[in-house]
Amino acid sequence: MSNGHSRGDQPLWAHSRNQGGDRHRLVDHLRNVANLARERAAPFAGGDLAFLAGLWHDAGKADPAWQRYLSESEEGARRRGTGPDHKYAGVLLAEEAGQMPVGLLIHAHHGGLQHPQRDFRPWLEEHRLLPGPRAALEALTAEMPELKNQPAPALPPHANQDPLAAEFFLRMIYSALVDADSLDTESHMQSSASAARGSSLALAELWDRYEAFLAKELAPADTIVNHVRHEVYEECLRAARIPGGMFRLTVPTGGGKTRSAMAFALRHGIEQGMRRIVVAVPFMTITQQTAGVYRSMFEHGYEDAGRVVLEHHSAGVEAATEVGDGPEPSEVWQRCAAENWDAPIVVTTTVQLFESLFSNRRSKTRKLHNLAGSVIILDEAQALPADLLSPILDGLRQLTEHYGASVVLSTATQPAFEQISEFREIKAHEIVPQHARHFESLKRVAYDFSKSSEPNEWGDVAAWMREQSHALTIVNTKRHAMELLDALDDPHALHLSTLLCHAHRSEVLHEIRQRLTSGVPCRVVSTQVVEAGVDLDFPRVFRAEAPLDSIIQAAGRCNREGRRQLGRVVVFRPPNDASPPGVYRSGRDLARVVRGLPGFDPNDPGAIEQYFEWLFGMAVDPDRHGIQQRREHLDYPEVAKRFRMIEDDACNVIVDYPEHDVPKIDRLVGQLRGRERPARDILRDLQPHMVSLYQREYEQRRKAQILEEVMPGVGRWPRGYYDRVRGISMTDPELIV
Repeated sequence: MSNGHSRGDQPLWAHSRNQGGDRHRLVDHLRNVANLARERAAPFAGGDLAFLAGLWHDAGKADPAWQRYLSESEEGARRRGTGPDHKYAGVLLAEEAGQMPVGLLIHAHHGGLQHPQRDFRPWLEEHRLLPGPRAALEALTAEMPELKNQPAPALPPHANQDPLAAEFFLRMIYSALVDADSLDTESHMQSSASAARGSSLALAELWDRYEAFLAKELAPADTIVNHVRHEVYEECLRAARIPGGMFRLTVPTGGGKTRSAMAFALRHGIEQGMRRIVVAVPFMTITQQTAGVYRSMFEHGYEDAGRVVLEHHSAGVEAATEVGDGPEPSEVWQRCAAENWDAPIVVTTTVQLFESLFSNRRSKTRKLHNLAGSVIILDEAQALPADLLSPILDGLRQLTEHYGASVVLSTATQPAFEQISEFREIKAHEIVPQHARHFESLKRVAYDFSKSSEPNEWGDVAAWMREQSHALTIVNTKRHAMELLDALDDPHALHLSTLLCHAHRSEVLHEIRQRLTSGVPCRVVSTQVVEAGVDLDFPRVFRAEAPLDSIIQAAGRCNREGRRQLGRVVVFRPPNDASPPGVYRSGRDLARVVRGLPGFDPNDPGAIEQYFEWLFGMAVDPDRHGIQQRREHLDYPEVAKRFRMIEDDACNVIVDYPEHDVPKIDRLVGQLRGRERPARDILRDLQPHMVSLYQREYEQRRKAQILEEVMPGVGRWPRGYYDRVRGISMTDPELIV
């Protein structure tokens, strides 16, 4: 093996000294990254291409100028991060070998995937006359004879025949490359973090834990609900034997969907030799709820607690409680696993999943290769944004057809995705073929549309709520929520919306569950944040007119456990027709039409199927942002810019909630001002205490010196202007994201 020297006894280095005082040899780094990248891309026939990208990616570091920069940086004579460009030598190798896709990946391995013509080609021409890359290759080839004359791997057939498949394939190779590069660099620089990674648990062992968990539970009562849950569970086990692909799991509220979906995923993964399970849900609140269920199954009582279920969202890992506290091993594992999803079970948001899938940034795409050979459960699939369905469904098609993944579309209101061209040719297996009778068996609610023909005043809605000791009202806008709270004039009323920071919403949900369990009066005004999948059980739900799937999802918060003979969902027309624009408003108007059809019954799955067929057929442009065409031209930056599931025109403000955490919040803000550690780590710790404002509102408040800017796009909300019920105040509620 090479001793890492290039000329005589002059060493070539990839990275500076670590905590032990050792430098990282360039030849070792290139070989390690090549092998790691091959290993990560092998499951989708990309191993040889990834190997070349890894072998060549840092070849330019052999440039004498780059070696001088590294030494000067260590000695403090030069600021880090200003070294010579080290990408071109590897790109030159790729060009000479006729492997320009590899060149594109090497060019992207720090700055992100770029457009081949608009970004990559001009850069290539600018660097052709530089002497450094040639000198680097001359020095490095002497130590690495294998650097040149490598076999020329070809793109797999599907990537040669379909531009969208080619675009996706390069994304996945890029993911394998940057993960391998990061892991080998981390192994040198932070060996403790490297040692904390990974898990040796296989899905078969998780299945044993799942069965052990079920065995500890009391025998379920002989009720209709439990009969349905048992049938759904058995159907999931039967369907698990079907070869990988696209699946639908259609289960009425209360039918045990969360547990049975995991049973399917474990058995299916074992049958198909799969590696992990990824569960994606629409909102962070449901992420915590779902992760809690799975932790009780797979971590409680086991020595590896905290190292099985990765809960990955912006507020998933809290800061240490005191200055100087060392992080717990489970926290280190969670932080490391979040970078590349190297965990047996990942619970995340659909925003995190799909914005990573269509990002061009190194940090976000790093995890993508671990979707190959995984079972992906999309919980509450109806909540996927309609105007992004074309790229989303095509991405899922790529994963199931070419990357050994299986996808489960799990919901009580199954969308008619067949109306979208990207889904039309996909055969989706129904896990529970006879689900319609389960909906009939679990008919938990009666719908009352009598108050939806004419507008109602908020005073009327408030009066209906006061007649009930337990009532939930869901409205369409935050302004409507504030107006109804005013009309209700109940000091004990609770409120849920994005006017509250994440920590506050979690507290309110806990309070609601306690009141419902203890029988204490509980009246709640909420926006749609409570709708999909949140485990609440009210006897009476009032719902402002909305898309049909939203109305049915709202009904899932009514008589959820079937303990009452029948719950009641009252749909009303609010004082004005304000609602979120676009598809949401179109869906609300279409729901009015569908409700007028003869024999309409919201408890019938056929009604929601008809609704979605009309919605997708008449009111939705599933590629409204023109993303698919940009993907065909490998325009990665523009795809990333256009693919946004949440508003990107937003800034964050830090609020003083909860009160007992204010000292910790102050400390974190001080760390952010002083840049005491990476800003992204501090912001992640502050995320539970943040509210997002549209940029225009943020700038107005900043210029008026109402909020103090801590760093660009992040401000401190003034003390005294965060209400314990309403959340952030002194601003227009509709200017909160």
